[in-house]
Amino acid sequence: VAQCAKIKKIYDLALKTGCPVIGVYDSNGVKLTEGFEVMNAYGELVKASTSMSGVCPQISIIAGSCLGTSALIANMADVVIAVKDADFYVTAPSEVTAEESYEAGTVDVLCDTFEEAVDAAKNIASLLPSNNISPAPLFEFAAPSTFANDGDDAMTVINSIADANSVVELKGGYSENKCKTVLATVMGTTVGFVAFEGEPICPCCSYKAEAMVKLCDAYSIPVVTLVNANGAVNKAGKENQCLTAFTKLTSAYATATTPKISVITGNAVGIAYIALAGKGANADFTFAWDKSVASPLPTESAVQFLFNERLANGESKEELKKEYTEKVASPFTAAACGAVDDIFAPADTRAKVIAALDILAGKRENTLPRKHSVK
Repeated sequence: VAQCAKIKKIYDLALKTGCPVIGVYDSNGVKLTEGFEVMNAYGELVKASTSMSGVCPQISIIAGSCLGTSALIANMADVVIAVKDADFYVTAPSEVTAEESYEAGTVDVLCDTFEEAVDAAKNIASLLPSNNISPAPLFEFAAPSTFANDGDDAMTVINSIADANSVVELKGGYSENKCKTVLATVMGTTVGFVAFEGEPICPCCSYKAEAMVKLCDAYSIPVVTLVNANGAVNKAGKENQCLTAFTKLTSAYATATTPKISVITGNAVGIAYIALAGKGANADFTFAWDKSVASPLPTESAVQFLFNERLANGESKEELKKEYTEKVASPFTAAACGAVDDIFAPADTRAKVIAALDILAGKRENTLPRKHSVK
């Protein structure tokens, strides 16, 4: 109970002064002899952590045992860092390892040693503002040594836009082949990146992207979204899970008031365009690479639907797909109707993003009064 009171005082001071809180968790739990007093004390810590959420950054370091309510409080932090041999779960006994929690997205950063975890916490804390009304920190920076090219994977494109050696990936083990979420700096100021790898959007990458957008929006960190997603996945028996995940992702983007820049680097098909790149979903700028595709349907499905008679008359499907891509799904067609603000070669991406961030630096967007969105 005494230790809980000390921790509660730290939270109170952090709220008063607008400072981040870094918690280090390595405990075997509560003293059972203290009974309901310790349960009430833990309740006070839960309340303190939730009150601070979105006001001042919270980072948890899981250094050893972190079980039960301690795991709950630790997981309420904005970023969770764990040492590989740590124990992190709610209900004991459990065989869940920290590595499995990393692969499930519960842990944001996994480290081999406690020293590495501390260094990671320092690095992430330096990228975040002290609180939700403080400006983002500024850093000295060096330009990246490479330019983006057609066909580059998501992390390569991010590294071509972000300042050299500034990239910190979060939830790297979760949906790693479909979506990347990164904190980095561009021209010395913090930016959040959400990048899709070309696969259809799945529930896992939806939750991953949603978490990054909410983190950035809470502290007014700009979000740059690299859109390369061929629609949304539809798993048999998982339709309701998919619908819930896509709804949460769309809501996160649409309600976020932080500066948002979307760059279509590959395919922006159906829900991927609407939720991630569309101005109707509240993107401030929508850019596109000159060879990208923006379409309501995947190219093959669209050809089957639009050119059914021509296919039946023996016209080549490949030629019809090429015609559809060039005339209907072209970014130039999207730009002609105002859906895309600018089209450029991949090598110009960093310069275009920097210019857009400069324009949006003074963005102010008011929303209707409410406690929070429901979905």
